[in-house]
Amino acid sequence: MSYTFATVRRSELGLEDLDALRACLHDERRFRLEQLDGLGETWPSPDDLPACQHAKAREEVLTALAAAAQLVLTDVDAALSRMDAGLYGSCHLCDRPIPLASLRILPHARYCGPCHQLKESVSWRLKNGVS
Repeated sequence: MSYTFATVRRSELGLEDLDALRACLHDERRFRLEQLDGLGETWPSPDDLPACQHAKAREEVLTALAAAAQLVLTDVDAALSRMDAGLYGSCHLCDRPIPLASLRILPHARYCGPCHQLKESVSWRLKNGVS
């Protein structure tokens, strides 16, 4: 069996595009740090918690929000590192350029559209035990 591989076509992002995307990433980073600080301020202390399900539910929500904010912050930092290394804007799976329109929506994107769909499909199948 032989495989045919497509030639990867590099399309460099313009300096203006990179500057705008870098600014977006820094804004996102600042927002997530503020969000984590704010969650820390609203985190209930053990003395403040009534012994009820509402307090437990609130703690679970705050924990989930903090985890999500930390995950995005990690992705933003990784995108800034890729930018500094000159590797920003390429898909982690196929190494093709991620379209500028996609990066404008999600500046810390790691995958192009088709690879993101493939990754999500595989994750869903594994999670749901589908072969």
